[in-house]
Amino acid sequence: MLVHNISQLLTLAGGPQRGADLGRLGIIDDGAVLIRDGQIAAVGAADALLAAYPDEPRLDAGGRAVLPGFVDPHTHLVWAGNRAAEFEMRLQGKTYLEIQAAGGGILSTVRATRGASVDALLAETLPRAQALFRHGTTTAEAKTGYGLELESELRQMQVLLEIGRRGPLEIVPTYLGAHMIAPEYTADPDAYTEIVAAGQLPALAAWWAEHAPDRPLPFVDVFCETGAFTLAQTRRILQAARDLGFPLKIHADEFDNLGGASLAAELGAASADHLVKTSPEDMRAMAAAGTVAVSLPCTPFGLADPHYTPARDILAAGGTLAIASDLNPGTGWCENMQFVIALSCRYLRLTPAQAIAAATINGAAALGLDDRVGSIEAGKQADLLVLKVDDYRHLGYRFGTNLAHMVIKRGVIYPVDEI
Repeated sequence: MLVHNISQLLTLAGGPQRGADLGRLGIIDDGAVLIRDGQIAAVGAADALLAAYPDEPRLDAGGRAVLPGFVDPHTHLVWAGNRAAEFEMRLQGKTYLEIQAAGGGILSTVRATRGASVDALLAETLPRAQALFRHGTTTAEAKTGYGLELESELRQMQVLLEIGRRGPLEIVPTYLGAHMIAPEYTADPDAYTEIVAAGQLPALAAWWAEHAPDRPLPFVDVFCETGAFTLAQTRRILQAARDLGFPLKIHADEFDNLGGASLAAELGAASADHLVKTSPEDMRAMAAAGTVAVSLPCTPFGLADPHYTPARDILAAGGTLAIASDLNPGTGWCENMQFVIALSCRYLRLTPAQAIAAATINGAAALGLDDRVGSIEAGKQADLLVLKVDDYRHLGYRFGTNLAHMVIKRGVIYPVDEI
């Protein structure tokens, strides 16, 4: 089909955007997109494409703006239960340790998730996946991490594969058995580190070969943070993962700078995520290595924490910046990448154009998929978002609503009102 009558076609052409280059939207006014077999076949001015393909079935965009579907490179999509009571306790002034002593915190989600079957997890997770898609996210990274034991971690992975199989949301899975120290090993965190590195990861490789032999290996992630994994423990796990052929990610510098971002750069990780306390040296190391810096503004917002990723400094260092939702039950239950863009404009000091680039082509780069998704270019997957408005700057300017009119995934049309 030929999508036409587009007020602003944001192509994001030209690959990931580093440093001062961030925000290059590649806008074609009154543009058009030719889609065939789920791929983008041609992009250009509407007059030229309508004349070149007069017999092509047409989709009238109604004078709306069109951009690539969002690529959310950091979510914790699959879990059981909720932590609404914990949120109320925080508002009442309870500390993290007090909440944990009362049975809250991540371990409450671990208990619920460990006790949930695959079917129960699928039933809870599917609505979140649909909400991501309904707000314009067409590709999302999604982590395990609420089992902290092999069996329950693999159940979460099974759910992620099933959600990806059902679609339309495309799932990029990540194994996060090293989300925190398992409760059985709080007195011996090095022992749990070794279980992940020498036990869980080889078992995951074997499981993957059986259950998803036609798919690339999932990412392996570690939460390198005070109260989770030390830098040495993180190195042990990520090096073991790399030796097994897994691509790498890392949670780093959310509360303390332990050196995780520089470790990510050293080991060739695709991204380092959170990055609130990241040093200038870390920023330069990531920029030099090509490790994408992923900011998660919903997390400090959810915690009412005034400290956000120093995005302008990362850009000044020549880094590649992406943004993500960090969808999770404890600090950021938000499936709306449009709201992430709005937060990024206000607290990361990005322009709408910069935030959109960080949510599309740079999000794709954080997943190693920038050759396939994240922009509207010939040869790429036909993943498009048709807005309800004619000017892209409404993204960032407006918040708390859904500006998506229609989502197109692999050339298939999904009206938002029907998702």
